[in-house]
Amino acid sequence: MVETIPVSQLPELIGKEYEPTDWLEITQERVNQFADATNDHQFIHVDAEKASQTPLGGTIAHGYLTLSLLSYFGMQSGVMPEGMAMVVNYGSDKVRYLTPVRVGSRVRAHMKIIDVTEKNPGQWLIKTGVSIEIEGVEKPALVAEILGLFFVKK
Repeated sequence: MVETIPVSQLPELIGKEYEPTDWLEITQERVNQFADATNDHQFIHVDAEKASQTPLGGTIAHGYLTLSLLSYFGMQSGVMPEGMAMVVNYGSDKVRYLTPVRVGSRVRAHMKIIDVTEKNPGQWLIKTGVSIEIEGVEKPALVAEILGLFFVKK
């Protein structure tokens, strides 16, 4: 659930952890669509028969597909300042892929606010620590520190 708060309370969010998002199944169709969108058709992502012969035992999601889901998950859990006009991706300070996401598995995000900075009047930079959990797997798929620049109407 996205929490709406007064802009003045944004700095108080540092250290706040949010409830995990809903689970999302990673289907072969989604992986194939991502392969088409990015022209990355490496067999480990799109050829189930050939991928089954590898130590991974089947197809896996692209790392960048997993990373791209952070936008989707961010709309489910996190914060929105009152009067927000828009938020833009400001980049990442850290991204690590720890465990491959097998096709057919389910993933969800855990988020924690790391830092909040007013860059300019009405522009707030929020750094969020994110971990992508794979259902039933001990190590996360991905850990990242992502940056969102929030524009707030005055």
